Amino acid sequence: MGLLAAFTHTLEITLPVFLMVFLGLGLKRIGWIDAHFITTASMLVFKVTMPALLFLSIVKADLNRALQPELIGYFIGYTVLSFFLAWAWAVWRHPRIERGIFTQGAFRANNGIVGLALAAGQYGDYGLSVGGVLAGAVIVIYNVFSVFILSFYSDQITTDFRSLAKNLAKNPLILSVVFAIPVALSGIELPGWAMTSGGYLAGMSLPLGLICIGGTLSVSAFKRSSSIALDASLWKLVWVPLFGIAGALAMGIHGPALGILFLYLGCPGAAASFVMAKAFKANDKLAANIIVITTFASMFTLSLGLFLLKWLALV
Repeated sequence: MGLLAAFTHTLEITLPVFLMVFLGLGLKRIGWIDAHFITTASMLVFKVTMPALLFLSIVKADLNRALQPELIGYFIGYTVLSFFLAWAWAVWRHPRIERGIFTQGAFRANNGIVGLALAAGQYGDYGLSVGGVLAGAVIVIYNVFSVFILSFYSDQITTDFRSLAKNLAKNPLILSVVFAIPVALSGIELPGWAMTSGGYLAGMSLPLGLICIGGTLSVSAFKRSSSIALDASLWKLVWVPLFGIAGALAMGIHGPALGILFLYLGCPGAAASFVMAKAFKANDKLAANIIVITTFASMFTLSLGLFLLKWLALV
């Protein structure tokens, strides 16, 4: 692919996603949406529209292509490795009280909304199905490891893994993937009305979720960014995807699978990181700073990385 063609195609994938985020930011600033709307809409996305999107994308997918054990195994394994690498760096470079927030911010990505939107924009139904399986698998890793690291450095909150297991077992995103795979493998044809109604719900998911992300961003939080937030953001957007893609190439992963892997590894920090930081009475302002910095900066890092991979004909 030529230089100009690769650049133009990259912008066609990344710009629509981040324009929806900026739309949410703008709507919040002019008062057309408020905190109550964002809370309610985010819950709707989490419990209804996103599960519908993941379920339908897998049911309609060719599972011979969507279920890629090598890609899934590498993604999960590298996510775990990136957690321990970020933790080791935090122990070496940062105060004890901030190590949990740093580690969570450096390894946890917003795959469920931003990553899935980018994968869908780049690869269509294939990106949705493969991305849905990857998102469902990594949600467990993100939650378990985030709870562990935050409780490890918390003097007030202890880890309750029984409650965590119950929450994971009831997670709508995980359940949608778990139920969709046997339906897809069995070849059961769902009624047309169910597919149409589910399609309406699924179509709401990504734009509404991206608007909610934009509505939660705070420019003032960006201005208060600290060196720790900048360091965590550098890990999240540069080192984690760079080492991850290098390892994937060494293992022979290439083409669309490599592209989806890069988009997922290079995603900005997850909004759930802020919620979890508050729950553990940790430095939620630092968590917010990491989310804001990575969201804004990922527009450039994702665009540049995807452009280079296309130009080198690796994806």
